[in-house]
Amino acid sequence: MLTVETRHAIDPNSTKALDTDGLRSHFLVEGLFKSGEIRLTYTHYDRMIVGAAVPDGKDLVLDEVKECGTKTILDRREMAVVNIGEDGTVGAGGETYSLGHGDVLYVPMGSGPVTFSGKGRYYITSAPAHRAFPARLIRLEDAKKMRLGASETANERTINQFVHPEVMESCQLVLGYTQFHGGSVWNTMPAHVHDRRMEAYCYFDMAPDTRVFHFMGKPDETRHIVMKNEEAVVSPPWSIHCGAGTGSYTFIWAMAGDNIDYRDMDMVAMEDLR
Repeated sequence: MLTVETRHAIDPNSTKALDTDGLRSHFLVEGLFKSGEIRLTYTHYDRMIVGAAVPDGKDLVLDEVKECGTKTILDRREMAVVNIGEDGTVGAGGETYSLGHGDVLYVPMGSGPVTFSGKGRYYITSAPAHRAFPARLIRLEDAKKMRLGASETANERTINQFVHPEVMESCQLVLGYTQFHGGSVWNTMPAHVHDRRMEAYCYFDMAPDTRVFHFMGKPDETRHIVMKNEEAVVSPPWSIHCGAGTGSYTFIWAMAGDNIDYRDMDMVAMEDLR
């Protein structure tokens, strides 16, 4: 079963007028991981798609998505799949790939239908593409790692870069995930913006009674969305990116836009936050 929801882009001035329910309806993506289903959210932010597939023991095939306007979803798109569940397989382009927990599969443009199998819980991101690069299965040990922050500022973390220029080639999709060290809960503080690229996050590995406060908005007009395990959020290019949790968590970040330069960001000084 395939379900697709469309999210239209919204500007910062309009966002100012939204209440809590309004913010959540525009930016929060809930209920992605549904047993026996593929659920996608098609956004008008750089045409990024975020979604999930949970085969739960039976094959799920992602093929035509009407919102893309092509015969199959990957006719003019590339895709990255992150397995946040148990072992499973993903088939595309005539090949089958075995994904363990935390593994990432890059699927290039022109790969045809994508089949999800096994006990995996697959987080899906997709962005428009202009050429086909080789498919690649990237395991955690093969990712580029950046260790940042400190325990004194509660933001000691390891950034694992998978679909990234220093690991492999892609068109515009950049993806990885960030893992926090014991006692650290703050991500990317001081905050930053990158108006050249949108970003989407998926928070997981959270205990049922913990929450993440995802911060967004213009630097002088900050807002927040309270999120629980296995929920995603769309962060517009004009918005700050940062968050804090009440306990440990991991989050997948995916970007699309004008460039694939991970370091292309504009830092926001603490005194400019409101």
